[in-house]
Amino acid sequence: MTISVGDTMPAENLKYTDEQGIKDVNMQQYLKDKKVVLFSVPGAFTPTCSAKHLPGFVESYKDLLDLGVDEIICIAVNDAFVMKAWEKDQNAKGKVTLLSDGNGDYSSALGLSFDGSKFGLGTRSQRFAMIIDNCVVTHLAIEEAGDFKVSSVESILEILKNN
Repeated sequence: MTISVGDTMPAENLKYTDEQGIKDVNMQQYLKDKKVVLFSVPGAFTPTCSAKHLPGFVESYKDLLDLGVDEIICIAVNDAFVMKAWEKDQNAKGKVTLLSDGNGDYSSALGLSFDGSKFGLGTRSQRFAMIIDNCVVTHLAIEEAGDFKVSSVESILEILKNN
């Protein structure tokens, strides 16, 4: 079942890496008492994800913070080391938090995974964006396959400005 507006985010762990190694992030604990924009991409270093999706949020992070967002999070079904390398490549550090959903468990818990096996990708996360307030989804935008519209930073900024 796909997560919906009004639902509480699942408590499963995502991962990140720092100087000490790989760390777990329990998402319910992490999202508590925060207003967060969380978006997901099918894969780090993939064309649309690297050319448009993540860069848009990196470039507009101050605008999002000015609209009351505490943090911007990007997840992808890639390992924590790939996400760390992508963070560096995209100059995202301190702007967008990149978290690893290495096995796709979190995307599956959200009901937002897809089978990309015919493209050699295995199970991946759909492209989506959501606004979360204290662990509760207040906005959810899921892209149609191959699209990049409703999960863009421009769309999320518009939603935040009108609410």
